[in-house]
Amino acid sequence: MILSTKGRYGLKAIFELALSYGEGPVSLKKICDKYQISENYLEQLFGKLKRAGHIESTRGAQGGYSLARNPKDITVGMILRTLEGEITASDCINKEICSRESICATRTIWEKIETSINNVIDNISLFDMIEEHKKITMEEK
Repeated sequence: MILSTKGRYGLKAIFELALSYGEGPVSLKKICDKYQISENYLEQLFGKLKRAGHIESTRGAQGGYSLARNPKDITVGMILRTLEGEITASDCINKEICSRESICATRTIWEKIETSINNVIDNISLFDMIEEHKKITMEEK
């Protein structure tokens, strides 16, 4: 399973907001320049994240975007599902009834993979990402 640019870019961008949590809004341009993301594209992603209640916008010269809640209260899973939809290892396990379910040798594997992925993304908050980032940058110094 490969996440689309929506999930990858959106998570990077919201991580930037998490790094600046409590310091005021971050401009879209700053994020776009750092990650080389189109402003148009990031505006679309932030529109979804705003509608979902994860971020808020501030207008004006000092405006931009900021997290709507504490980074501890927003998980990677929330962000990815907002941008990507449900995260799954295989389409067949999303269907309620599969005609081959009783003879499928791989269905239980796909279910285990999906459960594992969801456990990981639902148990990593933006705060956890910040802490991990701090460790990495400390090791580099």
